[in-house]
Amino acid sequence: MGDRAGIIDAMSDASLHVFDRPGRAWLAFAGLLALASVLARAWPAAALDWQPALALAEPWRWWTAAWVHGSRAHLMLNVGGAVLVGAVGWAAQLPSSAALAWALAWPLTQLGWLLGPPLAHFFGLSGVLHAGIAVLAVHLVFDAKGLQRWIGCGLLLGLALKLALEHPFGPVLRPSPALGVAVAPWSHFCGAVAGLAAATLIHVRAGWRQCRADATPTPTRARRS
Repeated sequence: MGDRAGIIDAMSDASLHVFDRPGRAWLAFAGLLALASVLARAWPAAALDWQPALALAEPWRWWTAAWVHGSRAHLMLNVGGAVLVGAVGWAAQLPSSAALAWALAWPLTQLGWLLGPPLAHFFGLSGVLHAGIAVLAVHLVFDAKGLQRWIGCGLLLGLALKLALEHPFGPVLRPSPALGVAVAPWSHFCGAVAGLAAATLIHVRAGWRQCRADATPTPTRARRS
């Protein structure tokens, strides 16, 4: 009986710490976004998409709006983007705190629609993917060394250039015949800002906790005479 309890305790401990290994939590979160986007096609878009008028009455839309896509091409592009961002984060061995920052930026991306141009309905994963790229870049800039840090700087510059070329403060929707849906650059901008804010918050929090730990004196054991 004791051996069985020990095995159960060991399995529980392993399951709790499985995402502590670098890259795993990030990859799992990217997989969640991709899989949920595929499964969401079984539900009516109007029940899941972002509608500012229902933001408080139906709060699940802060999350589910990212899973809704207007065409198969739109879905395939964003699912592919989620797989790519997940793979890059796994290769960079991002810690679980980076995945936490990405998860925090997920609903914050929709917040921009309450502050920006009016739009009765919105859907798509691209804004959250931009948030993930921003989180990835911030982590590489602050926590990586050597070549990875330069890659992080390149990602930030590339992201800023992409957003500038898209003119997010211009027309709200831009036609995209290849996708079969209109593109909303404002969502990309909001996602990037949410990702930068969430990643910076997590980074500052981690630094503050480290400073507190360093300032705490280590207790010394009394020697027996």
